[in-house]
Amino acid sequence: MVRKKFSKREIIFSMTCVVILILVLTFYIWHQMEYVRIGYEIGELEKDFSALKKEVEGLETDKSALLSLERVEKTAREELKLEKAKEEQIVHDFNPNP
Repeated sequence: MVRKKFSKREIIFSMTCVVILILVLTFYIWHQMEYVRIGYEIGELEKDFSALKKEVEGLETDKSALLSLERVEKTAREELKLEKAKEEQIVHDFNPNP
C-alpha cells in the first residue's frame, strides 16, 4: 500500500479552508443566538409596554375621578370650609380697556 504525501501547500490550503469554515460556522451560530436573544428581549419589552399602558389607563381614570366637578366642590365645602360666593361679592367687569 502506497501512501500519498501531501505537499506543504496542500496542507496549508486545507488548514486555511478548515479555519475559514469554522469561522463561518461560528459566526452563523452566534448570529442565530443573537437573533433568538433579541426576540426574547422584544417579547419582554412588549409585555412591559402593555403593563405600562394599562397602568396609564388606570391613572387616567383616577385623574378623571379626582378632577370631577362634584368631587372638587365637595372637597371645597367639607375640607376647606368654602361657601358659594354671594351676589354682592361677584365683580362683573365688562370693560376690556381699563
